[in-house]
Amino acid sequence: MRALSISLIMFMAAATLLADNNKDAAKFSPGPASSYPAKQTNDHVTVAATAYDTEELAHSAFGKLNPNQYGVLPILIIIQNDTDKVLKLDHLEAQYTGVDGREIEATPADEVQTLGGTERPNVPTANPIPIHRKHKNPLNVWEIDGRSFSAKLLPAHESAHGFFYFQTTHRPGSKFYLTGIKVAATGQDIFYFEIPLENPK
Repeated sequence: MRALSISLIMFMAAATLLADNNKDAAKFSPGPASSYPAKQTNDHVTVAATAYDTEELAHSAFGKLNPNQYGVLPILIIIQNDTDKVLKLDHLEAQYTGVDGREIEATPADEVQTLGGTERPNVPTANPIPIHRKHKNPLNVWEIDGRSFSAKLLPAHESAHGFFYFQTTHRPGSKFYLTGIKVAATGQDIFYFEIPLENPK
């Protein structure tokens, strides 16, 4: 009887945790990659990209925070694997190319959380001396890391989503590049993705 009670308690705890996770997922649940206007398909793999550069979009994913106010552009990525093979995603490389041709590498989520948070810098600072601020960093919230793209493997006919972060201000006509998707069994590369970023409709 005691063993049954312990099993019941463990089951209820697991069910509660699953419910909490599902509740959190319901707060931010992007549609399928095929439903986005900015997307590209290579070798039966579809990548969709959307710049979260408006107040409405930012708040839908990051709550009260709008990272754009602090010079950080979140770009949502959805990868749909319509092959019959498992894909490796542990070495993805993401790049944002502005309309002026400037290439910007993605900033890891843990580094975003340590940024100073000055509002919308137009030019990257060249000062090598770190500036220490005593006020709370507004970018140090769980959503920055929790919503970042973190999938390492993608099973056949499944999808994964998350954000990449760029220290820039978005302009329509910029492009998002993604490389590093591989077939897990063979190491074969999936052709790179080049996606023009326009304002969401």
